[in-house]
Amino acid sequence: MSRIAEILLFSILLLHLPSGTLSSRIVSLESVMIFKTHEWFGAKPNIYFQCQGENKTFLPDVKDKHSLYTFKGEESWQPLTELPDKKCKRCGLYEKDKLSDDTFDEWELCPDEFKGPEGRYSHFKDKEFNATFLCPECRPLESGSSGSSTPSRRETDKSNHQLFVAIFVSIVVLGVSVVGAMALYRYWRRKKREEEQARFLKLFEEDDDIEELSLGNVI
Repeated sequence: MSRIAEILLFSILLLHLPSGTLSSRIVSLESVMIFKTHEWFGAKPNIYFQCQGENKTFLPDVKDKHSLYTFKGEESWQPLTELPDKKCKRCGLYEKDKLSDDTFDEWELCPDEFKGPEGRYSHFKDKEFNATFLCPECRPLESGSSGSSTPSRRETDKSNHQLFVAIFVSIVVLGVSVVGAMALYRYWRRKKREEEQARFLKLFEEDDDIEELSLGNVI
């Protein structure tokens, strides 16, 4: 019964989650090309991506100028960051230096800038770098006529709510069924025990009658 209570509690929490809680606006790096480095004497640069207030994400493969580096989004250092709903982050591309880190560029990274079916966004800084980022969950819903097949945000939230309600009702029905089955099983066990006791008493009475008849015949 404790397991059923845990499932019911989890379902209630799901029903009260705010809209968009389950969606994840993960940003990954698809490709990058740097046009210059800030190191002297041909030393290889140590380049990283960082959003304000977050940890640095180093790009260990990016070392040479004018070379296009492409990524699958599965690298150990991915993803770069996660964007909130309808809010931007101040991010940038930097080069680590012993004295003071050099800046390729800093800009506002916003969810609504990711376009297309894959949620792609490109950022170009003249004479510095060109990078393409991916965020499938950041792409805006396509606008269309009232007969469009693309669901609206409200319709999606309604569908999710109906799904959670259906799951909750199913779990409640399952819990009631289990309780009912247990009660029915206990009732059956009790009736069976009563029948066995009654049968035993009947046999005992029949044995007494046989003994009395035997004694009567002897006398």
